[in-house]
Amino acid sequence: MKLNSNKVTVQKSAEELCDYLTDVKNFKAIMPENITKFELLNDKAFLFALKGMPDIALEIKDVQKPKKVVLGAKSDKFPFTLTADIDEVTENTSTVELLFDGEFNAMMAMMIKGPLSKFIETLATNLEKI
Repeated sequence: MKLNSNKVTVQKSAEELCDYLTDVKNFKAIMPENITKFELLNDKAFLFALKGMPDIALEIKDVQKPKKVVLGAKSDKFPFTLTADIDEVTENTSTVELLFDGEFNAMMAMMIKGPLSKFIETLATNLEKI
């Protein structure tokens, strides 16, 4: 299942935005309001939970500075990646699009598509505000 957010403009250079997204503690600031848990696991991973959803642990899998940050699930039972594709617009402005890619059976995909779409859209919208 593949989902993507709208492309949003952030008032940071591509390098600054890449640095922001590779510092996992910053994800707490862009999480949706209905977050029920946020824990740093180490300097490359964090765990979060949204109301009505199980805990999800994400870790940084790949960084291609300043263009891309790839986060992936730490658990094999919910395998997915969340990629931030960053493009520099000016030296102080960049755009970012979040891409979700996961392998789920049809039943699971139907159940989580709506909440996941809303989740990545909220992350992108909150990135505009940083």
